[in-house]
Amino acid sequence: MTASAPIVTMIVPGRDIAAFAPAALDSLRAQTESRWRAVLIDDGSTDATGALFAAAADADPRYRVVRHEASRGLGAARNVGLDLVDTRFVGFLDGDDELTPDALDRLTGTLDASGSDFVAGAYVRLRPSGDAYSPGRVQPWVAAATDPARLATTLAQHPRAVSNIVAWSKVSRTDFWQDLRFPEGVAYEDQVVAQQMYTRARAFDVIPDVVVRWRVRPDGTSITQGKDQLPVLRDYLAALRGGIRVLQDAGHPAAVTARLDLILAMDLPSLLEIAAVHDDPAYAAEVEAFIDDLRALPEFPTASPDAAIAAALSW
Repeated sequence: MTASAPIVTMIVPGRDIAAFAPAALDSLRAQTESRWRAVLIDDGSTDATGALFAAAADADPRYRVVRHEASRGLGAARNVGLDLVDTRFVGFLDGDDELTPDALDRLTGTLDASGSDFVAGAYVRLRPSGDAYSPGRVQPWVAAATDPARLATTLAQHPRAVSNIVAWSKVSRTDFWQDLRFPEGVAYEDQVVAQQMYTRARAFDVIPDVVVRWRVRPDGTSITQGKDQLPVLRDYLAALRGGIRVLQDAGHPAAVTARLDLILAMDLPSLLEIAAVHDDPAYAAEVEAFIDDLRALPEFPTASPDAAIAAALSW
């Protein structure tokens, strides 16, 4: 293998992200590890996303473009990209987010040193600040999953790793994905897959380095900002249930407890706030049914001093 041969393929899906794609593409070009390849997947965009992807590929042979005439969703886009990977490592970057400059260097270098199946890094939100964006701090649940660094660990040794549930914080050995793909036609497609990664891995690594800046869009159009929509809520709750089920089926009660702690502290309070004012009673009914499902779990906590959890349980 020559020094310039690519070692990692980044799968970059996007739909109608012309305002953000240049920053994502620039963050790839700025990598201190230059031996990357990127599959840019225009998932049925109606704006200039396709043209931006095409221009990037024309200027740099490391980019390859795939276009879907109609949107097929993030899961399908990522699966299409996975079928095209021929490098040792593979990772994901949503087209409206940004890699930190040494992200690929740290992630691939860690895997080379450890021999693990995948590595997960930390991430921060990139929030609107005037006419620009400013990165926030590493949130406590992200730090609990990634700090301190652990090489060649397992879910039994580090159950709090399950708090890092996004696809784009990780780089894997490509052969780890041989029989693993994302669900299609639903939102929050990476949550169940992340838990499958933790439960299937012989060993994985976590590092506290911030590897991705996750953009919060000012117009609220990202999937994660649309939980007040009933179809999005249903996909979201299905993903939460599915992730817990993966951990249960694999026999990791401590990981289920870690996941429940985060759901009760971080997810339920905001969902209950929305339910209290939502004009469709079906929304509150869905949230109430989800709480009932959580209460039925053997790992469900019977008491907690945490005020956020207490508020959620008062529903």
